[in-house]
Amino acid sequence: MLAEPFLSGDPVDAIRAPAGLDHSEAIMPCFSCGARQTDPVRGASPWKRGVRQDAQVLVCPDCQRMTDLDLDACATCGSTALICRLGEVECRSCGEVRLAGHRPDCPARPEGPEGLADEVAAALDRVLGRLTSHA
Repeated sequence: MLAEPFLSGDPVDAIRAPAGLDHSEAIMPCFSCGARQTDPVRGASPWKRGVRQDAQVLVCPDCQRMTDLDLDACATCGSTALICRLGEVECRSCGEVRLAGHRPDCPARPEGPEGLADEVAAALDRVLGRLTSHA
């Protein structure tokens, strides 16, 4: 049985989600193997949600058996039972909430001339400076 279509006006929302799944789960494949969900049987979905690099992902039942899924873990309790919504990542085990993109285990972006944007800007200045000085 199909759920009602989403009526936001977005053409993607015209895709109908199987009953029991929200729209994002209906079109999002397993992040590991690319498998897509089929119409589920009644009850809880065997697919699990997770967060990887601060983005919500789905994991199919086959890939859940793998031990190294490279999912993000909670900095407080170490659980991988995370959900990402509205720019926040929340741990479903301990309730810890942090802003997406602010993982404590990630190194900060380089400041100053070590940054890629600064390197590109400096290279452009050098090249364009040489071209205009010869003209």
